[in-house]
Amino acid sequence: MGKWKLFFAERIVNRDNPEVNLEKIRNRPVKKGYKNCPEEYLLKLELKRYAESTIRNYVSCFEAFINHYYDTDPTDLNEMDVRNYLQKLIQEKKSNSYINLAVNSIKFFYEIVLGMPNRFYSIERPRKQNPLPKVLSKEEVISIMECTNNIKHKCIIGLLYSSGLRRGELLNLLVTDIDSKRMMINIKNAKGNKDRYSVLSPSILKDLQKYYKEYRPSKYLFEGAKRGKYSGTSVLNIVDVAAKKAGILRKVTPHMLRHSFATHLLENGTDIRHIQLLLGHSSTKTTEIYTHVADRSFMDIKDLLS
Repeated sequence: MGKWKLFFAERIVNRDNPEVNLEKIRNRPVKKGYKNCPEEYLLKLELKRYAESTIRNYVSCFEAFINHYYDTDPTDLNEMDVRNYLQKLIQEKKSNSYINLAVNSIKFFYEIVLGMPNRFYSIERPRKQNPLPKVLSKEEVISIMECTNNIKHKCIIGLLYSSGLRRGELLNLLVTDIDSKRMMINIKNAKGNKDRYSVLSPSILKDLQKYYKEYRPSKYLFEGAKRGKYSGTSVLNIVDVAAKKAGILRKVTPHMLRHSFATHLLENGTDIRHIQLLLGHSSTKTTEIYTHVADRSFMDIKDLLS
């Protein structure tokens, strides 16, 4: 590993991102027959100030790559080796997004850590998929909320839906981010390092007031047993369990509640530019996907069989 060269005269890609502590990744035990991500790779991610979720994904994907070629030093691999690895991922029916992430993590090593510019730009990437968002009806959302176990769970599901929050945004909310006077929620360092405001539902505010009296969170709006940030897995489980209790046969995720928020606003006649701002999209082109699933889009179409 000592022969790897590092190039430090590079810009920070995301200056607004908070610094991430990588000690948990660094201090993982070294398993027999498994290569951990090299320190040079972690250091470069740290210096570039990538988002925490991006770092976790890059480390996971790059470790899968170097362990596939466990007996070979990564500096001795070539583009054909990379292509063969990607072909393996395709044969394993990995998603296009995972394969693209694998390409990015590998490129990061050769082009950023080792300073080999443009070495893998010719690697073919899978076509980007644009599936339509999966959406719940208003009745289904209400049913899910009614099937929650306690006031904390009800607030979590209610905020995901009524404010259009991403799961990570919900988990990062501080108690002070709830502005009850202006009926708004301050969302900081969201996707793309952007801050934004979203709406605060009056009924959710009442639930939040009950929740606060019972749980007394100190820093984060939703905290775990040791007053730390609530876990993403817990949020997934809360939504999944409540949906099953509500008798919904489809797999329901937190992001489906965000999709439903946008779709229902569009169906109610809210301007798409306003929805874009509430969701934190950089362009209305991203928000326009909801026109493909909103009932309002089909209401004025004449029945060809009548």
